[in-house]
Amino acid sequence: MEQASDLRFLDPHIHMSARTTDDYEAMRAAGICAVIEPAFWLGQPRTAVGTFIDYFASLTGWERFRAGQFGVRHYCAIGLNSKEANDEALAAEVLAILPLWIAKDGVVAVGEIGFDEQTPAEERAFRAQLELAKEAGLPVMIHTPHRDKLRGTIRSMDICREHGLPPSQVIIDHNTEETVQAVLDGGYWAAFTLYPRTKMGSERMVEIVRRYGDERIIADSSADWGVSDPLAVPKTARLMLARGIPRAQVERVCYANAVAAYRLDERDWLDPPPVDQRVLFCGNSVLRGQAPRTPETVA
Repeated sequence: MEQASDLRFLDPHIHMSARTTDDYEAMRAAGICAVIEPAFWLGQPRTAVGTFIDYFASLTGWERFRAGQFGVRHYCAIGLNSKEANDEALAAEVLAILPLWIAKDGVVAVGEIGFDEQTPAEERAFRAQLELAKEAGLPVMIHTPHRDKLRGTIRSMDICREHGLPPSQVIIDHNTEETVQAVLDGGYWAAFTLYPRTKMGSERMVEIVRRYGDERIIADSSADWGVSDPLAVPKTARLMLARGIPRAQVERVCYANAVAAYRLDERDWLDPPPVDQRVLFCGNSVLRGQAPRTPETVA
């Protein structure tokens, strides 16, 4: 049986702000070279635009630094998520500041945006952010709704077409068996979030790849503050290999397709600067009293 130990992985949808340094260490040991962290819901409503400003600053600053301290390259997607688009007064303030944030270093997409309850307010915010992505030339990460998913997915693709975004610029996430054929038929990237019991599990993902192949198929963990697994991508890769999925397909689904979809430069993590945990960010360290890793100790 082929092994996954020498494969590289990229997790293109994971909420590392909600994870620990132990997760970063385990992810790097499992072969995850880089991550993309899309802006998402806090778990409770935000109440002021300043909370979004601080959150976006953390995604583009502190979290990028923290990941690098454990040898993981961190990118992010910036956007107003669909759930919070329903507070229309606050949403208008957030939409006004987004052009400043999507221009920051490390921002590789607008997202995750789209539908939750499929309300008119969500659609207005969705359309506004598609226009921002067009102007910036950035890929878009689409959140498809958890309820009435097929209708919401088709509507999302229709809106992308109305705004003139080529399918190659759009990653449709949270797919299931119900939506994958429509997404692939539309020419879009089809991403799957590998949750332990919902959305798309590892066993089902194996069958998706067996049936549809590897073209424009992407696996991610979407690990966050809830029950989720930051090692879902490498674990699913191992299961694919064990179930007879060819290694080349596994590499594309769990690494290369995300690199292409988000237009990443592999040199960012294949030839990275050495890890030096003595470095501080705004006077802060990740160590909490532990001995730092330095170029000298790693050598």
